[in-house]
Amino acid sequence: QVQLVESGGGLVQPGGSLRLSCAASGSIFSINTMGWHRQAPGKERELVAAITSGGSTNYADSVKGRFTISRDNAKNTVYLQMNSLKPEDTAIYFCNADITTISRYIFNYWGQGTQVTVST
Repeated sequence: QVQLVESGGGLVQPGGSLRLSCAASGSIFSINTMGWHRQAPGKERELVAAITSGGSTNYADSVKGRFTISRDNAKNTVYLQMNSLKPEDTAIYFCNADITTISRYIFNYWGQGTQVTVST
C-alpha cells in the first residue's frame, strides 16, 4: 500500500557531505511527521532528525549544526542534507513516516535503509 524508498547513501571522507532522499508512494492521503533514524554497528537505532507537515524540525544533539532535514510535500519526499560528516556518523540510515492512507488509517512506515560510511 505505501512504500518508503531511500537513496543517496554511500562512502564519503570525513568532512564531506551527502544528501539522502526518501520518497513515499502508494495510497497516501496525507503525511504528518517524516524523519530519519540511524543504526550503527553494535548500537541502538536512534532518531537523527524529524520534520512535521508544517515544517517544524527536531534534531539529535549530535547532528545539530551539521545536518538539515527538509521536505517537498508535493513530491511526498523528505531529505537529509549531511555536512561535515564524521566517522561516528557511519550507520544505516532509515526513513520513517507517519502516513494516513486513502482509507483514512494511519500507520508508521519504515524504509529499507541506506548505508552511509564515513571513512578515509
